[in-house]
Amino acid sequence: MNTTTHADPDLTQGSAPLSMRPTLAGLDHMISAGHYLATQAGAQVLQAGGNAVDAGVAAGIALGVVQSDIVNVGGVAPCLVYEAGTRKVWSISGLGYWPRAASLDLFLDRHGGRIPAGVLRTVIPAAPDAWITALERFGTFSFGDVAAAAIGFARDGFVMYPLMAEVLADHQDDYRRWPSSAAIYLPGGQPPAAGQVFRQADLAASLQYMADQERAHASGGRLAGLAAARRAFYQGDIAAAIVDYHQAHGGLMTHDDLRDFSVDVEPALTTDFHGTQLYSCGFWCQGPTLLQMLNILESRDLRALGHNSAPYIHLLTEAIKLAFADREVHYGDPRHKTVPQDILLSKAYARKRLSMILADRAGPDIPAAGDLLDAGLSLPRGFTPEDTRRTDPRLDTSYVAVVDKHGNAFSATPSDGSYNTPVIPGTGLCASSRGSQSWAERGHASAIGPGRRPRLTPNPTLALRPGSYVMPFGTPGGDVQCQAMLQTFLNMEVFGMDPQQAVEAARFATFSFPSSFEPHSVQPGRLMIEGLVGRPVGDALAGMGHTVQWWQDRNWRAGAMCVVRHDTDTGIRWGAADPRRPAYAIGR
Repeated sequence: MNTTTHADPDLTQGSAPLSMRPTLAGLDHMISAGHYLATQAGAQVLQAGGNAVDAGVAAGIALGVVQSDIVNVGGVAPCLVYEAGTRKVWSISGLGYWPRAASLDLFLDRHGGRIPAGVLRTVIPAAPDAWITALERFGTFSFGDVAAAAIGFARDGFVMYPLMAEVLADHQDDYRRWPSSAAIYLPGGQPPAAGQVFRQADLAASLQYMADQERAHASGGRLAGLAAARRAFYQGDIAAAIVDYHQAHGGLMTHDDLRDFSVDVEPALTTDFHGTQLYSCGFWCQGPTLLQMLNILESRDLRALGHNSAPYIHLLTEAIKLAFADREVHYGDPRHKTVPQDILLSKAYARKRLSMILADRAGPDIPAAGDLLDAGLSLPRGFTPEDTRRTDPRLDTSYVAVVDKHGNAFSATPSDGSYNTPVIPGTGLCASSRGSQSWAERGHASAIGPGRRPRLTPNPTLALRPGSYVMPFGTPGGDVQCQAMLQTFLNMEVFGMDPQQAVEAARFATFSFPSSFEPHSVQPGRLMIEGLVGRPVGDALAGMGHTVQWWQDRNWRAGAMCVVRHDTDTGIRWGAADPRRPAYAIGR
């Protein structure tokens, strides 16, 4: 493995043109994931002859074990799949919806417009169906084969690493709320320390049960086996455990909810940025904001502004704020809300939004959404001092990118934490708590309702430049995700950085919008900047009206980008992974 050539240092203007790690190179395949053991799990599948989807699913399931504080086997898993043969990009929703018994009035009348932690924020677990659907439609391996590494990590354990140990320690009081959670995450009454072996026997048994049910029906062929694995979760013993727990603890989930669930597979959304196509999942997630940001910025000479200069950070920050203003008002589950998709993704609309950005002054902290109210969507609400004082739980996620020897690509962002909802006893997993990204607010575009999906933050993406490259990339980070993806993409596309340089370069993030997480707090004007950006830049931004605060050096809250880039003219697969977290890439 070797490094690519470095970008011109003049372009990077002090943003560390020399990377801490090399950009890896391979001729057969490449994978990058949010934890090195998940990367290993996917690489083993690739080396055994699996394709990008097989490997990505293996890594994704493994992330639900080795990062079970922030990724759950029973959580969410939105995916993008690029088929090299057809050159089409498909979206797999990987997001559950509210049970039939859910009602907005329940949360307004009994909980004061809040969505409490615990079983009441449960939506139908979607990740198992997303992984199995990906294998059915685009994969070649069995569920048991791709889950084998994850089962081993859960059964035999893995070495606790510093970031997970920190999260568990920070949230030990949350885990203590539920005995089933404390039994796993507080062994002996205390959170495990870094360097200890951490085991999850019940989670291993749940995954093994799905694999065993698949094997019992294998005589009917691979698809019949996958269908049996799905039934094991949504109709078998796991489903029974989820429903029994909900019935005993005031939850809403029923057998019918689980039995009737399925993810959507549909063409991905796309926009063009100077000849490169960017792809996203639908408006049920925040992914289209990345497309909107790029549309707003496309006509500006970003290179001339200088990488991470004050004018550059200002322009991107204002574009992000405008896209997130539209996210707040216009985004929602398209099956239940009319989303003005064509307008939001149009270049003409982007030019109107760009015209609102002043070159030398920050715009409104909470800018108005586009005037598209003929779509029948909600108006932004006013915010009180109480809203600005709230702090969000550190819910998070992970990511995996793969390109195989055939040129197929896989991009997935599995998620759901384990500290804001109980582990279902005997299963080792939590039923998705992603209801925290709905609103207990009448008229909101993403209000709670039966069969409605929350507005999801996890969102994979993929870039495709015909005749040049295919590049799945993504990150954890909640509301930071699209911001980090935007900066990393522009680092490569505009400033010529190689993937690892682009991933490691200093980042910034605005929080001047309603948070996606309950209780949807606001931090007006807040602009966080990593310490690798010079203080004079921060001072200049503060002078423009931004409320600047600093992250020390590289900070894990700024995301953890993973990138795999397949240069289609040379056949080389490049891989990069973010040192801000335990993400690693490997290829051959």
